[in-house]
Amino acid sequence: MNLILRLLLNAVAVFALANILTGVYVDGYVSAIIVALVLSILNLFVKPLLVILTLPVTILTLGLFLLVINGLIILLADKFIEGFSVDSIWWAILFSILLSILQSLLQSFLKTDKK
Repeated sequence: MNLILRLLLNAVAVFALANILTGVYVDGYVSAIIVALVLSILNLFVKPLLVILTLPVTILTLGLFLLVINGLIILLADKFIEGFSVDSIWWAILFSILLSILQSLLQSFLKTDKK
């Protein structure tokens, strides 16, 4: 049940950010849920592989290259999902930064609400 709730919170974050950012488009609520699901799967399977392959560059840039990896994951999700579109890598990086901030806020709100 917690996994479904987290997925729905991520979908709300995706939908909200797509309405705020001009370079990110989501068709509707269903597309936002699909985006949240695909991003979770990509972060689970593809991101660790990319982090390992780019470890020297990540160390050289003091971890800032992880922002580029997150942007590439967003662009990869853009290629898989019909109702989701990101204009450029810069929008994808900005979207990933804001998405992680919004997810943290929503997750912390959820944890404080349970107490």
